[in-house]
Amino acid sequence: MMRVVQIHNGANRRVALVDEPNLRLIRGVTSVYDLAIAADSKRIPLSQLIRDSVTDEIVNYDQVYSSKSAWKILAPIDHPQHPARCLISGTGLTHLGSAKNRQAMHSASEAELNDSMKIFKWGVADGKPAPGKIGIAPEWFYKGNAATLRAHNESLDLPSYAEDGGEEAEIAGIYFVGANGAPRRIGMAIGNEFSDHKFEKKNYLNLAGSKLRTCALGPELVIEPEFQSVPGTVKIERAGKTIWSQEILTGENEMCHSVANIEHHHFKFEGHRRPGDVHVHYFGACSLSFGAGILLEHGDWMEVAFNNFGRPLRNFLHVADRQDTLITVKSLG
Repeated sequence: MMRVVQIHNGANRRVALVDEPNLRLIRGVTSVYDLAIAADSKRIPLSQLIRDSVTDEIVNYDQVYSSKSAWKILAPIDHPQHPARCLISGTGLTHLGSAKNRQAMHSASEAELNDSMKIFKWGVADGKPAPGKIGIAPEWFYKGNAATLRAHNESLDLPSYAEDGGEEAEIAGIYFVGANGAPRRIGMAIGNEFSDHKFEKKNYLNLAGSKLRTCALGPELVIEPEFQSVPGTVKIERAGKTIWSQEILTGENEMCHSVANIEHHHFKFEGHRRPGDVHVHYFGACSLSFGAGILLEHGDWMEVAFNNFGRPLRNFLHVADRQDTLITVKSLG
C-alpha cells in the first residue's frame, strides 16, 4: 500500500512518499489536493501519478515525525485555497462494538437508549446491502471544515464552553469531488475524531453540538488500503505514563455498515457533490476511554495506531481558559 504525507518548512509545502525510514519528495505539486486534481483530469490512477512523479530527494522521517526537523507534518489532506471547502463529517453506531459504548454513556435514559439501539439494529439488519442496492442510512454528523483539522503532534482543544474532550480512535475516508461532480476516494487515514462526551451524555440531542470540536488526521494518507479487518491500539498517556490502553478493531468485517453504504448516504446529497470540494469522513469508533471512566486532563497525550496505516497519530489535549465569554450579536439594521 502506498502512503504519502504533506509537510512544510514554513516557506514551502511538499508532498512526500513514505519510504521508511525516509520521505521521498514528489515533484510538481505542493498538496495532495493538487495530486487529486491532476489524477482526475488526466484520468490516471493516483498511485501511478505518484510513482511517475517521485524524486530521489529524501528527508529523514524520524526527524520530521518527532518534530526535530525544520519540516513539519501537516494533516494529510486539506483544501489549500479554501479551508471552508473541506467538509468534515462522520457516522456513528457503525461498529459492532459501538452500541455498547453508547449504551454505557446513556444508561440513565431509557428513551435515548431505545433510539440509539434502534438505529444500531437497523444497521445490523440492512447496513450492508447487496451490490447495486441501497441500504439503511447510518447516523450522520457534521464536525466542521479544515479550520478544525489538526495534524500529528498538534493539540486537540478543549474550549471554554466545552464540558469535556475525549479521543475517538477511527479510520477516516478522504475524498475529492471531480470536475463532473463525481466523488472519488483519495484514500484513508488514521483519525482521532475527538468529541465532548460529557455534553452528549446529558442528553442524546446534544450529539450535534458535542461534535463541533477540533479533530486530528494522519500522519499518513494510505492509498487503496485493505479495510476488511484492521487491528489497532489506542492509549492515553499522562506525565509520561500510560494510564489507559485498548486493543481495537475496525474495517468492514467489524462494522454493521459497509463503506459503500456509508459513502452513498453521504454523497447522495447534491450539496456534497460540488466539484472541487474535499471531504473527510470518520467511519466510527468501537472503544472510548470515556466509557472506561477516563477524563482527559491538560497535557494528556492521545495515541491512535492501526496496522498498515503508517506511523501512529499522536495529539495532546490543550485546555483553554475556563472562563466562558458571552457572544453578543448586534443588528445591522
